[in-house]
Amino acid sequence: MVAAFADHANVAFDPGKQRFGSSALTTGGEIFAMVVNDALVVKLPRLRVDALGAEGAGERFVPGHGRAMKEWLVVSAGADHDWLTLAEEALAFVGAGRRP
Repeated sequence: MVAAFADHANVAFDPGKQRFGSSALTTGGEIFAMVVNDALVVKLPRLRVDALGAEGAGERFVPGHGRAMKEWLVVSAGADHDWLTLAEEALAFVGAGRRP
């Protein structure tokens, strides 16, 4: 995943700097994708997260504090959705200032 975004000037990866207990891909200092417990976690518009959840493609991310995050989706390794495609969608969302 990191290699796929290596040529994006506005994407950074710092394996030493962990957030939510995981290294993350960021744009403008904001996380858009990370791998947590062998699952992809991406930041997408709330309505998109709702739709993907309804399709069974993933579920809301629940970090250590125990409250589901509205704009974060967890996609397991066995899911039908392509991780890279979802990460690119997340980059576009976060890079655009998180507009729906």
